[in-house]
Amino acid sequence: MAEASHQLAGPGADPSPPEQGGAAWWHPGAAIERTQRSVRTVERRLAAQPLARLSLAAPRAARFMGGEIVRRLDPSPSGVPPAPLTPSLVGQVVMDESIMALAVGPNRFPRRADYERVGDEIRRAHRLFDKRGWIEDPASFHRAPPPLEEPAVTRGWALGTRYERLWWPSGFEPRLGVPGTDRWLAFEANRTASAWVLRHRDGPRPWLVCIHGLGTGSTFMDLITFRAPHLHHDLGVNIAALVLPVHGARRPSRFSGEEFLGFELMNVIHGLSQALWDARSLLSWVRAQDPTLVGVFGVSLGALVSSLVAAFDSQLDAVIAGIPIVDFPDMVRHHAPRHLLMRGIEHNILDDVARDVHRVVSPFAFPVLAPRRARAIFAGLGDRLATTDQARRLWELWEEPDTCWFPGNHVGYLWSEPVWQFVDRVLECRGFNVGVR
Repeated sequence: MAEASHQLAGPGADPSPPEQGGAAWWHPGAAIERTQRSVRTVERRLAAQPLARLSLAAPRAARFMGGEIVRRLDPSPSGVPPAPLTPSLVGQVVMDESIMALAVGPNRFPRRADYERVGDEIRRAHRLFDKRGWIEDPASFHRAPPPLEEPAVTRGWALGTRYERLWWPSGFEPRLGVPGTDRWLAFEANRTASAWVLRHRDGPRPWLVCIHGLGTGSTFMDLITFRAPHLHHDLGVNIAALVLPVHGARRPSRFSGEEFLGFELMNVIHGLSQALWDARSLLSWVRAQDPTLVGVFGVSLGALVSSLVAAFDSQLDAVIAGIPIVDFPDMVRHHAPRHLLMRGIEHNILDDVARDVHRVVSPFAFPVLAPRRARAIFAGLGDRLATTDQARRLWELWEEPDTCWFPGNHVGYLWSEPVWQFVDRVLECRGFNVGVR
């Protein structure tokens, strides 16, 4: 794999191919534009055939490569280093695009009645949020949870690692009158919060709160996600890994996290609000364990939750956001098929009304309280799920923190040694590497 680029990115946007008429006929990018228009035509035809959707990955990967070539021809800096178009990276891009092609299929498209119902929820939420001042002051939407003092403790074993499991009543309830409240509270298993813990018993040590991504939440998967045995045994830190709402043991249906980021957009408000509440509860418990340092490490959706925590906690010694998703409405607009996008705008689901509602769970609506020296980001140059623009915008919000751009896709960090060297270096520089005593 090509060497990762560790640098501070400058201002700019995620590269996208020029639209028709964007480049003069003599410009080298003009031929690429024509090719990309042909690719989009192929995509539309394949999307109409359910069994052929997987083949959309190839033209979409080709469009990504075309965009990278155009960006090399553009002398203006984008702020994100160019992606090395190696066979490894191209293969990882195809992997991401395959996942998206399978996930965004006709069988998952909302019906017209769904648009009307969800649009009505968004409009009612907008009126309520505006009336109560939450759009103007999003921090006032969130309440601080009471300290977590005596969670129930069980024990488990996974991947040769023994761990403790904490259980406690979440205690989270949506604000009175917020649309979608009854639906969210009907998820009975979600009312019990949970975290698994790896800790040393030889006195005070640094603690790292880990927050997983969408669709995971099992101890087995998250031990791998964070290389937790390495962090625990080699760096010597204690770990408390939160299980996000409607994930893992808290899931109300077969698929972990399905209710969190689906078409029920008010679930996003409730889910992220509860995730922030539960994370702050867990941090209160961690701080009662006499830690020497406290940090937060989130990936993907967990990076969004971590960035929200960073807006409410000024005492963090480290906050790492990996492959970050930080703007959910923008991500939906990026991935939605055009006809769904147009219908969503028609029903106030993906317009400024929805964006106002989402301010209460947007990291960009809050000042960052976590110290600047604590912040760090890593992101994939070939990430097609959480695009590079998401990481670039967080980099700007966090005032140019230490950043690792690695040549991989959304899950490529799992096997990227440069990423884990970066994580180790970030933690070591902030005092978290205390080793084995």
